Amino acid sequence: MELKGYEIPHFDRGASRVKELLWFLVRFVFFANALPWPSFLRVALLRFFGATVGQRVVVRSHVNITFPWRLRVGDDVWLGDEVLILSLASVVIESSVCISPRAFLCTGSHRFHSPGFDLVTKPITVHRGSWIAAQAFIAPGIEIGPDSMVCAGSVVLQNVPPGAVVRGNPACEKSSHV
Repeated sequence: MELKGYEIPHFDRGASRVKELLWFLVRFVFFANALPWPSFLRVALLRFFGATVGQRVVVRSHVNITFPWRLRVGDDVWLGDEVLILSLASVVIESSVCISPRAFLCTGSHRFHSPGFDLVTKPITVHRGSWIAAQAFIAPGIEIGPDSMVCAGSVVLQNVPPGAVVRGNPACEKSSHV
C-alpha cells in the first residue's frame, strides 16, 4: 500500500456541513462523556438529527454515532456504554436488540490493493431479538439474523444466520449455546 498519493474521496455525508458540525457539538456534550444525561434526552437528540428511534430505547454514555441520519433503531433496544456505530452507510437495529459495551458496528473500509485506497461503505442490519456482546466487531455489509448472539470479542466477517450463536476471530457458529 502506498498512501503518498491518497486523496480523501468524495463521500456523500448525507447532510450539510452545518448539520454535521451541530451534530459534532451535540455529540461532544451529550454523548461523548460520562455525565448522567437521561437516555430519553439522547434519544430525542438522535431523532432531532434524523435518526429513526423507537420506544423504550436506552442510550448509555460514550455512545459514538457518526451520522445519526443514517440510523434506524426499533423498540426496546439497549446501546451500552462506548458503543461505536460508524454509520457511513445505513445501520438498522431492529426491536429487542442489545448491543453491549464497546461493540463496534463498522460500515466502512478501504480497498487495500487499490492504488487509491478506495473507500467502501456497506450497510449493517441487526435483526430482531439479537445480542451483540461486549467488544464485538461487526464488519461492513453484515446482517445479524433474528434471535442470534455474537459473543464477546468476536469479529464478524460473514452474515450470521437466524438463531445462531457465533464467537471467535473470525466468528463462526457454535453448536452449543453460551
